[in-house]
Amino acid sequence: MNTMTHTMAESVATVRSVVLVADARRAALAFLERLRRPSMTAEAADNVVLVVSELVTNALRHGGGSCTVELTAQVEGLEVAVHDASPHAPRTRTPDMGGAGGFGWAMVNRLARATAVTRRASGGKTVSALLAW
Repeated sequence: MNTMTHTMAESVATVRSVVLVADARRAALAFLERLRRPSMTAEAADNVVLVVSELVTNALRHGGGSCTVELTAQVEGLEVAVHDASPHAPRTRTPDMGGAGGFGWAMVNRLARATAVTRRASGGKTVSALLAW
């Protein structure tokens, strides 16, 4: 049986402005580099960074202006979890070709094996996505 000998998890970024979305992406890339998982394809790594970017952008835009990103390596894939202060779950909406958005949540759901929104006892929510290796 092929199993991962340990789980690697860390809070990779606390983001307080849209300018710092790039920092969250860089932190995700650094996490993947430290993980050194040879079976992870370049496409899978790109998907992780894209999902981090989308979830952080959504949290900043709709979730109160700051968020925390956590990445967890699991046997079945990599979990991206973003915590923010808003109790409102993301929703799928018709994309606006004029630039007002509507693409991100649908894209996250297409890229992820599973997504979840969990309300936090302390307030706010956690939006998570499990991505394949």
